[in-house]
Amino acid sequence: MPIVTFGINHKTAPVSVRERVAFSVEEINKALQSLIKLEPIDEAAIISTCNRTELYLSIESLDQQTAVINWFADYHKLPSSELSDYLYMHGETETVQHILKVASGIDSLVLGEPQILGQLKDAYRHAVEAGTIGTLLGRLFQYSFTVAKQVRTDTAIGSSPVSVAYAAVRLAKQIFGDLSSYTVLLVGAGETIELAARHLHEQGIGRLIVANRTLERAHDLAEELNGYAIRLNEISTHLAEADIVISSTASQSILINQNEVKQALVTRKHKPIFMVDLAVPRDIDSSIAELDDIYLYTVDDLHNVIEENIQSRRQAANQAEEIIEIQTGHFIAWKKSLEAVSVIREVRESAEQFKTEVLKKAIAQLETGKPAEQVLQYLAHTLTNKLIHSPSVVLKEAGAHGRTELIKAARELFDIDMSHLNKPNSSKPNKD
Repeated sequence: MPIVTFGINHKTAPVSVRERVAFSVEEINKALQSLIKLEPIDEAAIISTCNRTELYLSIESLDQQTAVINWFADYHKLPSSELSDYLYMHGETETVQHILKVASGIDSLVLGEPQILGQLKDAYRHAVEAGTIGTLLGRLFQYSFTVAKQVRTDTAIGSSPVSVAYAAVRLAKQIFGDLSSYTVLLVGAGETIELAARHLHEQGIGRLIVANRTLERAHDLAEELNGYAIRLNEISTHLAEADIVISSTASQSILINQNEVKQALVTRKHKPIFMVDLAVPRDIDSSIAELDDIYLYTVDDLHNVIEENIQSRRQAANQAEEIIEIQTGHFIAWKKSLEAVSVIREVRESAEQFKTEVLKKAIAQLETGKPAEQVLQYLAHTLTNKLIHSPSVVLKEAGAHGRTELIKAARELFDIDMSHLNKPNSSKPNKD
């Protein structure tokens, strides 16, 4: 059965469309059970994220795609016509290439981002739990996990940060190394600061302080990551505790001034402070950069780093494409081999049946007292005739109808060496 993909993603549809066809985690099982009931579908898996909703299917025929599209639209209570401009369908080879690119982060909104691999693994787990995944899709998903690991091992596609939050944390790690004995002060509680907080938590930051205008919001974030919250007007009190300061608010005025930092440095006995101002307009007075023992970076500084890293990832993506092209060929070759496996199984079963019948008759002859040599001759002769009878009949008909390709295939199949027929006869007749 062909393997296909139906879906939409950030390249084909705006978020206003993507959000209407997303599957929540709670409804994935129900959706899979509904999808697998469609007559042409043998296996099914669904991946649904903020950037994509895709159906991976093992289907009887590519001609039956209309049934899948109708199901997709009906499930989300949308007319098919509203989705037709955004949907894509990949055939078998394209589907293999696509899932390998998705797993490797090449097809992501942020090139090389690793989160999608975990989301693919969740999609696989949901399909296993729903009982809608079998040999073909199971092998495809497992294969995509392996190839994604190879891409990340053999290329630099995920090694360079491409978000300001991640870049700030990576820069801090480059300066301090192990972060477990250091304290970070995060100013703000929006998306950028939340990302920075999570990255710092993953890197094992020692202490986490979150300062925000709304204490409740700061408390929610700090509590989740084992930190503690303060108000913005308490920053000066805690500034001396901070080895790292990362700020990103919507404030229209400076939140950290030079005098506060000077005082903090005195308290710290001039132990250095690494500061990153991601806000526009700035949260941290730019004159602070003139102070000794202060390392101040702005969002522009990080954007320059990020642009270099994006270029690095693009180069790595080219290497990843080469890996994926090779691995796609390997997977397609494996799938094609399945057809041969079923034929081999049938040939073996047929041969076993012949053997059982002839052996039974040979044993009966031995029991009647026939000589063993005569019985062995019967066994070998009869079994050989039975095994070559059908191929011989087919080959004779092929010869009569000029089907030379079948005869050539038979020579290859039975490993028949015909080269000796083309050699000149070494024994020449004597002439008187």
